[in-house]
Amino acid sequence: MTANPPQEKDATPAPTIKTNKASADKWGQQVIELGFCLVPSLLLRAQQRIGLNPTQLAVLLQLCDFWWDKERKPFPSKETLAQRLSLSERQVQRYIAELEQAGLVQRIERRSSNGGKLSNTYDLSGLVKRLQELEPEFREIEESAKAARKAVTKRGYKATAKPSVEAVR
Repeated sequence: MTANPPQEKDATPAPTIKTNKASADKWGQQVIELGFCLVPSLLLRAQQRIGLNPTQLAVLLQLCDFWWDKERKPFPSKETLAQRLSLSERQVQRYIAELEQAGLVQRIERRSSNGGKLSNTYDLSGLVKRLQELEPEFREIEESAKAARKAVTKRGYKATAKPSVEAVR
């Protein structure tokens, strides 16, 4: 989940984000202060199974970066997505159409009060549903792998106590 929405050039600086120390230690506090995005690892692990090419995944990750609250669907402009992804706006449109055709994203048209067109809202509930459907299969694989790792013993390895100080001398 992105902690801070993008800031305008003339906007006041973003407040310091409270994060757990592990994230700040890993990435650096200043990096984390610019925001972060919570994405399930299953999305990355199941990329091929879902049928996502690398650019489609990148588009989904960008949409996730704008999805800050469950009830507030993301609505980045095609221009913003195009700039972030080094694609044309038309290419972004095509990739989103492919994601929509796959049932992962739903575009919802937005209009201003005077009837003018605004950036679309993107409903990612199809993606969420697909990941929830895949979860049992991936959980079973994960648990089998854990069990296999646990069952493996190293040949000739014996756990021994640490040598005492006298034995070292």
